[in-house]
Order: sequence, then structure tokens, then C-alpha cells
Amino acid sequence: MTMSNPTFAPLKGTKLFSPIKLGNYELQHRIVQAPCTRMRGVKESDGVNVPGDLTVDYYGQRATKGGLQIAEATDISLYASGYPGIPGIFTDSQVAGWKRVTDAVHSKGGYIFLQIWHTGRASPPSFRGGNAPISSSHHPMDGDWLDGTSCASNPPKPMTVDEIHAVTQDFADAAKRAIQAGFDGVEIHSANGYLLEQFLHDNINDRTDEYGGSIENRCKFPLEVLKAVCDAIGPEKVGIRLSPWNYFQSTRDSNRLEHWSYLCEQIVALPARQKPAYVHMVEPRFDEVLNEQQKIESLANNDKEKGISLQPFRDILRKGDILFLSTGCFNWENAVPKLESGATDLICFGRWFISNPDLTKKLADGIPLTKYDRSTFYFTVPPEKGYTDYPIYTAEAA
Repeated sequence: MTMSNPTFAPLKGTKLFSPIKLGNYELQHRIVQAPCTRMRGVKESDGVNVPGDLTVDYYGQRATKGGLQIAEATDISLYASGYPGIPGIFTDSQVAGWKRVTDAVHSKGGYIFLQIWHTGRASPPSFRGGNAPISSSHHPMDGDWLDGTSCASNPPKPMTVDEIHAVTQDFADAAKRAIQAGFDGVEIHSANGYLLEQFLHDNINDRTDEYGGSIENRCKFPLEVLKAVCDAIGPEKVGIRLSPWNYFQSTRDSNRLEHWSYLCEQIVALPARQKPAYVHMVEPRFDEVLNEQQKIESLANNDKEKGISLQPFRDILRKGDILFLSTGCFNWENAVPKLESGATDLICFGRWFISNPDLTKKLADGIPLTKYDRSTFYFTVPPEKGYTDYPIYTAEAA
């Protein structure tokens, strides 16, 4: 594994290494490990994957005193995703497995939240024990699922109101189990084309009941989940992830700025007992398929009357004293200016944290970063490859 160039000046002494309070937690720096799906859970039974020894090592390696980590998207119930190797938080064995992870992080003085999700139409029947995927409506994603089958061949089943209420309770129950497992909080995944975001986008949600149609109705399910989770574990332990400029998984809302501004206004208007500690947003330049220039150009072509930025949402949330986390293509060059501009409170690193377990130290001391290998992000044999075998810098090795 080689070092990335260019070298850079040490960032200790910059705002990236200034303290900040998130909820009840006193963070000592503003570098956050972003939640990244790694598919390294140990299969216990069909649809049940448990965090194992490698997962304990992975998060333990990346923990720092007073630092925040957000663990990977985790199933709130059986077949909430069904992806291979995705851990859950709905069985006692999973709670016990995650407790070993949180113990490892806390032993180094770190804090860790758990991202919780339901993927909705993003997972095929073969990953759900043969059950049809669920969504806001019957509209399938474009293309094929991970198992190679056509999404159009098995359109999702629109959720009933009772099913919406049941999944809302699943999120709340998962949050309680996360606290039982030692997590300091949870992040609700309402981004990247997964279930909650499938209710937000008007090209997906064409329901005619109280959960569809107007933006007020389309926001109802995510807001009910947010309120239920805050009620379950306390708002100071809750964050929510949003991706208003997302394209992933056929998300093409007609007015992103107006609609996500409304959602942010509703979050700010929540009573203190249901107002989250933070909102985590994905930068518009980030895309799972397009490069940064292609993504921005595409957004500009499709949203000509809008400013392609997270700043409007940041400005709304700031009025409610809600911390703002930004993720997407950050590095040693653009992280500090982003913070100094006031555009965000904390910076989340994903890919650079994968290949640099000691990322915080390297950024502080100006040590060149180890390049990441995309081919090892998921499904490696052996599973430690590209997961727990990236080197930790030592002066002697240099």
C-alpha cells in the first residue's frame, strides 16, 4: 500500500482540531468517521449477520480520544436490507457483538453512534427471504439489483399505513437496542435512496393518502421516525442523515431546494424533546457513479434556477441550534476552509478513514495518507483485506 501525494502542512492548530459539544458529548476535534457499508458481518442465519472480531478491530483501530465515529448502516429488523454481510441490531447476539465494538471505542476515549436503516425497494426479494420489497409506491428503481435481477421484474409493494407505523416502531426499538449495546447515539438513515428517502422524492412517492402528494405529506414518515427515536432514547443521542442533492437509486425530486428546506424547517420547529442533536448531509458534488465535475454539471443542467449547495439547509438548521455535519469528497485541502467558512460544524471522512486507521493523527501532523483500494470496499477474501490490514504510521517505517 502506497502513500498518497502531495504532502500537506500539519492541520493541528486549525479549526479541524478545535473542540465542540455534540449533544451531551464533548468532542475534542471535528473529524468524524463517516458511516461506510463494508459487508463484513458474520452470518449467523439467513438475514442475521453479527459484528465479529474484525469489526471490533476495525472500529477500535479508528477510535480517538474525544473523536466521533458513526458506524455503518445497520438493519433495524430482519430483512430490513438483506444485503450479504450487513450487521443488524435486532437480535441479542447482534447487541452483544456491537457491545464489543463500543467497548473497544470507549476504551480509547472515543464516542460512537450507530446508523440505522431500512433499504425499502433498494434490496431484492432474494435478499429478503423471498418477500417483495416495500416502498412508498409501486415504482421500481432503474437497472438491476445486486443479485443481478431486474428491479422492474419485482416492483415494490406500497406500504400500508399500519406497515409505516410498524417500521417507525422498528426504528425506535433499534435505537433502544443500540443504547443497550453501548452506543452513544444513533443516526437515522434518511438519505441515498433508501426507504425514508423513497417517501421524500416526488418521482417515487405518488401516494394519495396522508403519506404522499404534498411535500408536507411526503415528509411525514421521516419526521415520525425522527420523533419516535428521540422519544425512545433522548434527542441528544439522535442525528439524521439527509442527501437532498442525491441521484443514487433513481431519486429525482422535482424541487430539491424547496422540498428539503421545508423538511429542515420542520426539524427546527420540533419541540426540544424531539429535536435531534445534528443533521448530517451529503455534499452535492458526491455521487456513487459520477465524478465530482459530472455530478455538479448534471445538477446545474437539471436545477438551473437553484444554487447547488448545502448552505440553505445549514442556514435553516442553525436557527434551531442543530449541529451540521458534512460528508462527501473531503480531504486535507478542503476540510479546514469548509469549517472556517461556517458552512459546517464537523467534517465526515469516509474513504480516507477506510485506508487510514490513524487518519486523525495523520491530518494533525501532516503525514501523507495511504491510498484506498476501491476493490476491497466490499466482499473481500479474506475479509480482513482492505478492512483491518491498512498500516498505522510509525516514524520508523517512514
